[in-house]
Amino acid sequence: MASSNEPRPTRGAARKSPSVKMDVVQNEQLSRRAGIAPGGGQTAEPDALELLDFVEALGAEIELTLEVSTPNPHLRMAVALLRGHHLGRLVTATSLIAAAGVPYATARRRLEEMLAADLIEQRARSRSGRSFSLHPTAKLLAKWQQFSERLQRMTADLGSAPEHGGAEYYFGASYLPANQTIAPPQVLPEPLKLPGGLRILVHGDPTFMVMANLKRQFEQIIGTSISQRAFSIDRLRQEALRNAERPTSRYDIIAVDLPWMGEFAERNVLSPLDAVLELDRLDPADFHTAGWLATHWGRRPYGVPSQTTPELLFYRSDWFARDGIEPPRTTQAVLEAARHFHAPGRGRYGIAWNAARGTALGHQFLMACADFGQPIVNLHPIAGGFEADLAGRQDIVPTIDTPLARDACDYLLALLDFSPPEILSMSWYERIRPYAAGRIAMAYGYTLLAPYFEADTTSPAHGNTGYLPHPAGPKGTPVAPVGGYALGIPANLAPERRDAAVEALIAFTAPAAQELYVINGSRTAPRYSVGADPDVRRLSPIFEAVDAMSMRDELQYWPRPPIPAISALIEICGQEIHDMLRGIVSPRDALRRAQSRAEDALRNSEF
Repeated sequence: MASSNEPRPTRGAARKSPSVKMDVVQNEQLSRRAGIAPGGGQTAEPDALELLDFVEALGAEIELTLEVSTPNPHLRMAVALLRGHHLGRLVTATSLIAAAGVPYATARRRLEEMLAADLIEQRARSRSGRSFSLHPTAKLLAKWQQFSERLQRMTADLGSAPEHGGAEYYFGASYLPANQTIAPPQVLPEPLKLPGGLRILVHGDPTFMVMANLKRQFEQIIGTSISQRAFSIDRLRQEALRNAERPTSRYDIIAVDLPWMGEFAERNVLSPLDAVLELDRLDPADFHTAGWLATHWGRRPYGVPSQTTPELLFYRSDWFARDGIEPPRTTQAVLEAARHFHAPGRGRYGIAWNAARGTALGHQFLMACADFGQPIVNLHPIAGGFEADLAGRQDIVPTIDTPLARDACDYLLALLDFSPPEILSMSWYERIRPYAAGRIAMAYGYTLLAPYFEADTTSPAHGNTGYLPHPAGPKGTPVAPVGGYALGIPANLAPERRDAAVEALIAFTAPAAQELYVINGSRTAPRYSVGADPDVRRLSPIFEAVDAMSMRDELQYWPRPPIPAISALIEICGQEIHDMLRGIVSPRDALRRAQSRAEDALRNSEF
């Protein structure tokens, strides 16, 4: 416990901080590959910690070389404070005074000077307000970022800037003006008052794993403990629906797969966002348009995008370049390239995709239909695609047994000839692992899975992958079907917890936090500002590619429209099309059966 005589908050010290954002994830092997300690040890980008170590070592060398030199307590305390902030460790006045390297009275005066200069922010640690934790202010973070840039330029002028992964070296910030980068996350001015801590329900995917590994740092930011439960996609939906039936929600925030929005809105699982917060606080225009619209039902938003992860076609750019083959822009070109690279005798295959029975294949079939221009239900055409917010429409019918859907079936059957032998059991992760291992020429995959090869320098696909929207059929247009998750507030959350949960939601979905996830291994960026940040752009070409697709209106969410019965339709298609792929039924019979079952599902829907 800190001493009760720690410095008290100075007048005007408490002020609103920029919001921060968080995501959660669940793959320890991926975390290690991305350089993240499974236990949450290293939580900041390595360059920031390297800079702090460098400055501290340089100061020590100067003091030893010039024997008449005295320690710089301001610098020593700033370094200790920033290191604690990046690592999510508690910093108190006592620990900063100890780090100053000067007599106690001197260190205390220097600490008071830093407080008065608005470089350090104090936050009460107890109800009595007699002890405080210390945090860097936005001013200190901005000044340190500018210092990072100047230091990089000075070392470069000396000709001693070390190489760093074959790219320009950054000591803790991009070699660009500070106003072109996103400021680091800052602690909230007041700790959130949530008895028992913040409780979150999430999906167990790689992006949400990043949040798990940054847990300590975000606990510092919001001022309370965080507990989270992670489930597979089907179990997540079941738990969210069970939670909605409880008198009071067990969770303060829940993650929602985008196609569930209509169902969760109609079942009163989520509170409309405009009923619990001012939407301007989220800066909606900064989100990718398709990702933001996908959180709506009846023109009202029910969640904040935490992952905007389109499904793309990953392809081995080095193989294509070596053999003089153009990246495939059409489904026919995909088949031709898959045939060219398919060599089972050498353990190499043309393409991998979601073909496992049920939910996985159901998603893939809906997206294949979209490649040929066929929505799964009778959506109204609009500029750029189809209108997918179907709240209030009573005339929804399945459009599965159609000529364009038959074309999609023929395409999937053709892909079988150039797929790995275990393709009919491949789902989300199984299709990416062999691609990362260098056994596959192309793979359909969500951007959130790219760290399997982007973060693994031993992967043959590392640095050798190109990204394309889904190649189109003869009557379709290129489309990048938007997937991912939004974070929402349960409708049955206890009223006394709602305001704090909203503040956490805003914090976890802000640009500063989103950039932190990316630096620590995530490959999803729901906001334009994050994808455009130079520190993000230099980590992966995926962000520039996705931003370009968004600008071309290729990011679309209509391939999986968020109608309340969408989960049932996906499961039906995943079962019937799997029987077709196994040769049990013909494409015509598979589509006819899927159409009939889907009509029953919509007819029997309670909505």
